[in-house]
Amino acid sequence: MVTSTSKHWPCLFPQHGSGKKHERAIALQPWQQELVDAHPWELLRGLIHSDGCRVTNWTSRLVNGVPKRYEYPRYFFTNKSADIRQIYTDTLDTVGVEWKQPNAFNISVARKASVALMDTHIGPKH
Repeated sequence: MVTSTSKHWPCLFPQHGSGKKHERAIALQPWQQELVDAHPWELLRGLIHSDGCRVTNWTSRLVNGVPKRYEYPRYFFTNKSADIRQIYTDTLDTVGVEWKQPNAFNISVARKASVALMDTHIGPKH
């Protein structure tokens, strides 16, 4: 664990502030957006490793009257902040990952090609 105290952290992270992050505006400064544009996978990796996961989802279907179980990998990202979810989904769009929002706070990536792309760039969560 690394810790640091400085009055200058707000200069580097202007989103930092008092109160709950989902109750205040979170917006990237132009210099931050330039970094995200240059390194989108690094942002996505950090977001998944902090507020996301990769799971094996499953469903069942009847095949010739017999239930058959299907399993497939999927990424989830959960955050109460609509602004942070928007930054995440905008970045997914930039790199060509298809996503859906199944409920108020979750973003899901389940299409095979998109999961494969995420697997290539995100890596395991430790």
